[in-house]
Amino acid sequence: MRILFVITGLDYGGAERMLLNLVTRMAPAHELTVVSLTERGPMAGELERLGARVIALGMRGPHALPVAVLRLAGHMRAIRPDLTSTWMYHADLVGGLAARLAGLPGPAWGIHNGDLAIESTKRLTRAVIRLNARLSGVLPRLIICCSHAARRLHVEQGYRDDRFLVIPNGFDMDRFRPSDDARRALREELGLPSDALLVGLVARWHPVKDHAGFLRAAGIVSRAHPDARYLLVGSDCDRSNAALAGLVDEIGLAGRVHLLGARDDIARVTAALDVAASSSTGEAFPNVLGEAMSCGVPCVTTDVGDSAHIVGDTGRVVPPRDPRALATALSELVGMSREQRVELGRRARERVRDNFELGRVVGLYEAAFGGLLAPAGAQVHRRGA
Repeated sequence: MRILFVITGLDYGGAERMLLNLVTRMAPAHELTVVSLTERGPMAGELERLGARVIALGMRGPHALPVAVLRLAGHMRAIRPDLTSTWMYHADLVGGLAARLAGLPGPAWGIHNGDLAIESTKRLTRAVIRLNARLSGVLPRLIICCSHAARRLHVEQGYRDDRFLVIPNGFDMDRFRPSDDARRALREELGLPSDALLVGLVARWHPVKDHAGFLRAAGIVSRAHPDARYLLVGSDCDRSNAALAGLVDEIGLAGRVHLLGARDDIARVTAALDVAASSSTGEAFPNVLGEAMSCGVPCVTTDVGDSAHIVGDTGRVVPPRDPRALATALSELVGMSREQRVELGRRARERVRDNFELGRVVGLYEAAFGGLLAPAGAQVHRRGA
């Protein structure tokens, strides 16, 4: 297949990483082009090394949307893709309109967001979502959504229910795997004993990730388990972030919290953890859970998006915005023996293998794409797989 992917940008985020994973597995067999509406971003080079062509439209601001539609339509006429797959709201809108202009069949839209709270969603994005909802019965032939919770949320916003197909994110279990070497190496890097117990939160600094809630929970846990240490990993999670550093000091966790900032060895850091946490107040399908579980690390998560479905009975699920509940669940796992946590992590890895392994998920995408290429009479509508 000649496939054109259109995405808003190529920075490292959950949707962007899933696209990279998809291209990694599909590139050898298909001719792939990835169009970024904005800049090339840090992922562009990786995509090109995999054999995909990357085009950046350089769109900046809402006034550039019409120009982006025209430019993308021109590329579509030149490429003549067998199908177009768009990722994220702006790309869904621009890609759908450009396909119409280029005389191509409608794209498969991609929704990778499960939080539409006003405080975490820009005004322009909310306007695009409302417009996409009105056009969802006209522009896309299919809407691929990464979680059941996100699907329900967008149907409530007015998206056409009969267009949806749920395909979860997938995880490379060769890359994310248990590693005693990673455990030893990270503890050496941090100057900690080889048996130090590490609880980690991998998330960029953003209100929806609720770092404050995690740290308050850690403060409670530390009273019963004073030897536990906590890692914060992600953009702006370092000492240069005065608000974050102030929280650590205010809660009395100085010396117990390690602020690692953005890392390019997330698989290694994740495999070094004893317990992984997600304290988010809104998600669709958080990759950090599947990545930790693939590494054999049991998880404590807030009940947002499809988090409870991902974890199943291999971890703990608590209400969002409830540091005490989060602390209780974390304390339960921290208080287990190493052998008990390892067994829970083994079950977590098996759950990923059975439900979210990358090869299986790529197969679902290929089947969905193949269905769009089938003759109209042969297509079978698969609602909400």
